[in-house]
Amino acid sequence: MVNNKSTTVNLYNHTASEWVRQQPLSLSDFTARPIVLEMCEPIHQLQVLDLGCGEGYCTRELSRRGAAQVYGLDVSQKMIEAARLQELENPLGIKYEIGCATNLQQFGNEEFDLVVAVFLFNYLTIAQTQECMKEIARILRPGGRFIFSIPHPCFPYMREPEYPFYFQVEGKGYFSKRDQLFPGQIWKRDDSWLNVQLIHKTLEDYFHCLQIASFTTMPSLKELRVTPEHIALDESFFSPLLDFPLHLAIQVSK
Repeated sequence: MVNNKSTTVNLYNHTASEWVRQQPLSLSDFTARPIVLEMCEPIHQLQVLDLGCGEGYCTRELSRRGAAQVYGLDVSQKMIEAARLQELENPLGIKYEIGCATNLQQFGNEEFDLVVAVFLFNYLTIAQTQECMKEIARILRPGGRFIFSIPHPCFPYMREPEYPFYFQVEGKGYFSKRDQLFPGQIWKRDDSWLNVQLIHKTLEDYFHCLQIASFTTMPSLKELRVTPEHIALDESFFSPLLDFPLHLAIQVSK
């Protein structure tokens, strides 16, 4: 069995500097993160946890939008070092910590108003996703919100592995290849790319994990994609993905 935690840590410890940016640059900085951040509103005076925060791109924006306190947690030491360096250069009062998303014992019960996880679960197995979501339910206050984004489970099986975004799933297997790890790449608008990973889960898997974690309210779901505004901004970059379901953004309340 692949040690996915070790694989993820190694990947991001080696590539942390490639993720650092102050402005949107990678494909999902345009097609996913703005929508996720809008779903987080209102943020003013909330206690917020950015789970799987990376170098802090979304963490910083959550703070700028008026959260009372934002915590960033990531399994990669180098990603947290990069986030802390940016906090030193431009202090926002964000607290960054190295940690595992499946064990949040450093946080007390009902401590947060909002937990955000932007492309975290594509690095976790089904069992790890269940454990993570249980922990999120524990640390959320009554009425608190959990918002996360994932690669659309169908996307890898709809497109050949090519520019500007893919996961190399090697043929069919939407159901039979659950919990298997696949490599991928997502491009930036400067023609460089970032190596990413996918531990494939079906849509049913995600909703079952939410149910096990005792999230019982009707989720709000958005299918994220290339829009006409993206095409107008940079047709050559975005048009290969036009009309594909790229990501999902999901919100549930405790």
